[in-house]
Amino acid sequence: MSSEPTHLAVTYDDVHKTIKASAEKIRDDFRPDMLIAIGGGGFFPARVLRTFLKNPETKTNIPIYAIGLSLYETLPNTTAEQIGEQVVRTQWLGPETQKVLLGRRALIVDEIDDSRKTLQYAITELEKDVEREIATLPESEREKARTKFGVFVVHNKRKEKLGIIPEGIKYFAGSEIDDVWLDYPWEASDIDAHNRAAAAAAAAAAGSA
Repeated sequence: MSSEPTHLAVTYDDVHKTIKASAEKIRDDFRPDMLIAIGGGGFFPARVLRTFLKNPETKTNIPIYAIGLSLYETLPNTTAEQIGEQVVRTQWLGPETQKVLLGRRALIVDEIDDSRKTLQYAITELEKDVEREIATLPESEREKARTKFGVFVVHNKRKEKLGIIPEGIKYFAGSEIDDVWLDYPWEASDIDAHNRAAAAAAAAAAGSA
């Protein structure tokens, strides 16, 4: 029987500061003009990241689009064997939004890179959508319309991955962590208890340093 994984609570402040520290590199190295948040963990990071990627001269915000992918949750008509073994699409970009992808620099945002299967699925399926749209264009316009994708995760687990990031995709991770189970504040039913657990973990880490 497998043992309960080690849990580590992170706070809203932790996530906010990690994203802020990553934003300059993302802006300099990729310059996204749209964000694609993987729900539900990518929603909060995408919204915070948008604050730090706002154009300081024009004050314009980068639009955020959402896709829903599930690897761990039990969903209707999903067998127990499928949970954790395959990615299930729960929400996707509509046909008109897929056209918006053309010629853009789209940054896919999620809270954590664990097995990497969800990220691989998101990238490959979005690339398929782009290629279908490009195929409808005159040949002279196709290369300019090809979307450049990047990935940002707040935390990357230092572990062997089951999925891959395709070659040529810019990858940004806010923080590298051990293979522990992160408890995020947006999942907490009692935020005060969550913050106490995070403070206790930080104190224990400081005491052992």
